[in-house]
Amino acid sequence: MTEAHCHPWDLREYLEDAEKERREAGTAIAASSWNREQFEYHESLAKKARSDGAPQVFCCFALHPQLSEGGDFSFSEGIELLQSLGAEGRLDAVGETGFDLFNEEYRKGEKIQDEIFACHLEAALKYSLPMVLHVRRAMHKIFPFAKELKKLPAVVFHSWPGARGEGEALLRRGVNAFFSFGSVVLKNHREAMASAALFPAERILLETDAPYQPLHGRAFSSWCDLEAICSCIADLRKEAGSPCATKEELEETTTANFFKVFSPLRLL
Repeated sequence: MTEAHCHPWDLREYLEDAEKERREAGTAIAASSWNREQFEYHESLAKKARSDGAPQVFCCFALHPQLSEGGDFSFSEGIELLQSLGAEGRLDAVGETGFDLFNEEYRKGEKIQDEIFACHLEAALKYSLPMVLHVRRAMHKIFPFAKELKKLPAVVFHSWPGARGEGEALLRRGVNAFFSFGSVVLKNHREAMASAALFPAERILLETDAPYQPLHGRAFSSWCDLEAICSCIADLRKEAGSPCATKEELEETTTANFFKVFSPLRLL
C-alpha cells in the first residue's frame, strides 16, 4: 500500500519503531518536511530503502502555511534551502505548501502565506516537480493559479478539503490533480466522502498524515490506518456504483497513482 502524505520525523515521537513497521508493512511513502534536519532524516530513509530494496521513501520539502517566523526559523533560509534542494535534484515534490485560513490566527498570516506560496510555485515550475498542497478553508486561493498549476507534472491535494465540484473544476482547467484521502472519510466528513466515492479512481490517493490525523480512539495515525481508509473508500465507491469498488482494486489503482506522481521515472 502507499502513503501520499506523512511526517516520519514527527511520527518517531509516538512510534519508536515506525520505520521498521513501515518496511514490514511494505508501504511506500511521500515524506513531508519543513526544515533541513527533517529533510535529511527522510533523505537518509530514502537512501537506505534504495540500497536494500525496501519500499521507497519520496522526499518532499516546503514551508508549511501554519509556520510563523521567529527564533531559529527563517522564511528566507527555508526558501533558499528549497531552491538548493531542487537544483541538486534531491527533491521528489514541493510540499506541503498552500493556504490555511482556518482561524483568526492563521488568517493574520495570509499575506505571508501568499508570498511563500509564490516562491514554492516558482520552484516547482523551475524544477518540474509535483506539488503537495495543504488547503484549509482556502480553495478560493487555488483557482487563480490554475494556469500555472496545469504546467506541473502533478498537484496533490493533501487531505482533500474541497467539494466534489471544486475538484472536477480543477480537472476541467487542465490541472493534473490528485486527491488524497485520510481518516476524514471515517469521520462522517460528507464532502470528502462524496468526493472519494465519485472522483475518477485514477485521481485518488491514500494517506494517514501520520501522526496527525488519528482514527477515533487513537492517539496518533500511522501506516496501519491505511487498511481501514482504503476499505472505507472502497465501500463508498461500491455504494455509489463507481469503479474500483473493492479494497483490492482500489489499492492497486491508488498504488499506480502514487508512483505516477512521485516516481522520478513518472510518465505524465
